[in-house]
Amino acid sequence: MKNDQIAKIRKKHFIAPAVTYYRKPLHLVSASGSHVVDDEGKRYLDAIGGIVCISAGHNHPRVKARLMAMLNSDAIQHTSTLYMNAPSAELAEKIVNEAPEGLDRVFFANSGSEANELAFLAARQSTGETTIVNLRHGYHGGTAAALAACGHATWRFRAQPVAQVASAMEPYCYRCPFGKTPTSCALECAKNVEATIQTCTNGKIAGFIAEPVMGAGGFISPPNEYFRAVADIVHNYGGKYISDEVQTGAGRGGENFLMTKDLGIEADIITMAKGFGNGAAIGATLMTDEISDSLAGKTYFSTFGSDPYPAAQAAETMDIIRDEKLIANAKARGTQLQDGLREIMKRRAPIGDVRGRGLIVGMELVKDRATKEPAPEACLAFMEACRERGLLVGRGGLLGNVIRLAPPLSITRDEVDFMLKTIDEGLA
Repeated sequence: MKNDQIAKIRKKHFIAPAVTYYRKPLHLVSASGSHVVDDEGKRYLDAIGGIVCISAGHNHPRVKARLMAMLNSDAIQHTSTLYMNAPSAELAEKIVNEAPEGLDRVFFANSGSEANELAFLAARQSTGETTIVNLRHGYHGGTAAALAACGHATWRFRAQPVAQVASAMEPYCYRCPFGKTPTSCALECAKNVEATIQTCTNGKIAGFIAEPVMGAGGFISPPNEYFRAVADIVHNYGGKYISDEVQTGAGRGGENFLMTKDLGIEADIITMAKGFGNGAAIGATLMTDEISDSLAGKTYFSTFGSDPYPAAQAAETMDIIRDEKLIANAKARGTQLQDGLREIMKRRAPIGDVRGRGLIVGMELVKDRATKEPAPEACLAFMEACRERGLLVGRGGLLGNVIRLAPPLSITRDEVDFMLKTIDEGLA
């Protein structure tokens, strides 16, 4: 089907919010490693990893071989949790082995949204409280409870339920809501979580949710000390700490499989998706025995949760990340990328900030570095310039002025050099 035909069908039948990147939407038809190819045969380096979903690389040979073997043997495709299947049990052991100590229970779902829905439900059930504290600029999915905890007006709807949710100030160092700098910071953002609990709740909470790096918010990367301080506050007020690793998990931070471990976050629940399945529709919610036991006596179900094929793909992806040492590569290539961007920043005025951890890197574009006025128009023009030169990047931030870079963890030194060259040319 040609691009124009697809565009007509989408315009006629897709819902209005189903938007696309670029003035002329891309029709991608094939992929391998760090590259994707459009319907006209043009090849691009995928510097956003699908939508932060590709960790081991597009169409990795080992993933293909495992899925083909299952298909060729007529392996059952659908079981849910009502029947036993080996891939989901294999995956459960693998992910629990990578989790912080004490997070021994897991539920597999279809997406990060569903994983976070269960996290909220479990926090409320186990504490007997209902209020969830979230962060402004945060995003946790497109389902009801997840959107209620969203910190972006563009994602929220008039009818979106917001009861039993309180929003704390964002830990956004470049645009500190408290007017602080790294040298004057006294973790006012962390203290605001306590102030929010004291002023916007009954004094007890069910939980607090935060991403180690705030994805849709523009890859905002809080200081390390923030997480430890907030975890103490959350636990002091009876809540469960939910670490949303939908975008940051699967080794993207360059230290451990889960960034929660990198940062020493005392989390009670961790959610995952995206890179966890290397493009498969799978999410996961990890929790403690205590929280899991609080759900006993109820029925919780996901029609496609724990199905064999996505579970097998996620399990194989975890093995590839380990065997090919992709976490170490994420650290090395992430350092190369951030160092290169900071060099470019010295001669390209539109860059206001470069930030991130490992291979989750944000580049904020501004009209003026002194005023930090956002430059969303420049962001769009830059994306088009990169596309013309064979590079696909992402976009985020509350005002749409942050370029998001999250290539596959398998990206090479030469491919990062191409990214930097193209970014430099695009900014020019």
